[in-house]
Amino acid sequence: MSAVRVRITYCAECGYEDEAVALARSLMIEFRERLAAIELVPFVDGTFDVRVGDELVHSMMRDGGFPDPNVVAGHVRQRLTA
Repeated sequence: MSAVRVRITYCAECGYEDEAVALARSLMIEFRERLAAIELVPFVDGTFDVRVGDELVHSMMRDGGFPDPNVVAGHVRQRLTA
């Protein structure tokens, strides 16, 4: 079982910091040391994208809205057991 990296790219000018931090916090609480890193990347253009490893598991442009933390956690679990 290898540790998983999560990357959250969010629109800083849109004020999405709270959602990015809340998602990161929920993942840190559930997975703790099993995560290699959670990276928060401020960006522009209304984006809120979440990658687990190299896989884009949520894109605001593609999927609409913010991700369900339980769905993101499910992707992390899949990567941890792969």
